[in-house]
Amino acid sequence: VQLQASGGGLVQAGDSLRLACAASGRTFNRYTTGWFRQAPGKEREFVAGISRSGGSPTYADSVKGRFTISRDNAMNSVYLQMNSLKPEDTAVYYCAANYGVVVTAARGAYDAWGQGTLVTVSS
Repeated sequence: VQLQASGGGLVQAGDSLRLACAASGRTFNRYTTGWFRQAPGKEREFVAGISRSGGSPTYADSVKGRFTISRDNAMNSVYLQMNSLKPEDTAVYYCAANYGVVVTAARGAYDAWGQGTLVTVSS
């Protein structure tokens, strides 16, 4: 599967953004998917994940209650709705796919990665 993320941009603190990740291939529904982010000078970290069927949404503590992950298998897409954005959310956001059943935060478990989309939150 190949992934392409979009939807990043420059926003102010408190604003919202919706990221989208389009997947190619007919087997998208066999992959759990996740969003990761990497801020300058920091390691890539897990943000959210969702199961193949769209259940079991899992979030990093830092985004719980503000971000929502969803997917539409008919559209081969996964989304990340980000509300109440903070300057510390500034990062390049990556979507990723894991050919497995369990939603995981382990970066190494993911088999495919999108190219990243930059989110900048100004204070």
